[in-house]
Amino acid sequence: MGLLDSILSAVSGKGDASGGANPLMGILSGLLTQSGGLQGLANKFSQGGQGNAFASWVGMGENQPVSGDQIQKTLGSDQISALAAKIGVDPAQASQFLAEYLPKVVDKLTPAGKVDPNANTQQGLAALLPSLLQSLGGKSGGDQSAQA
Repeated sequence: MGLLDSILSAVSGKGDASGGANPLMGILSGLLTQSGGLQGLANKFSQGGQGNAFASWVGMGENQPVSGDQIQKTLGSDQISALAAKIGVDPAQASQFLAEYLPKVVDKLTPAGKVDPNANTQQGLAALLPSLLQSLGGKSGGDQSAQA
């Protein structure tokens, strides 16, 4: 439980410099849950015409970028609005969070270059939290030891 304890303390201790981290985690966690995990999300992106972008995030090459508008069109305004309302941010802000961080998160949650339907994505998100906090805060560069 040491890792979980350190993640929880990082969330509660860095609220000032990284106010976007908790909404980001809420958005990502909610999105994965509502979509049926990574496989469900892959299907949504494929149906929305962004399958190649999603495949690039899963694969071992460079991640293709997406815009907030593409995220909103792919996932639907209703889902974005619901996620945004749940965590108290503007839908456009939620779309931008997803456009910026979803490629990185999907990339990190698929280290073998493929979607594992048995993977615990919630646990994977929790493990990513320290680096997400760091990237949002932009100030604490010496926290790599937390990834051990």
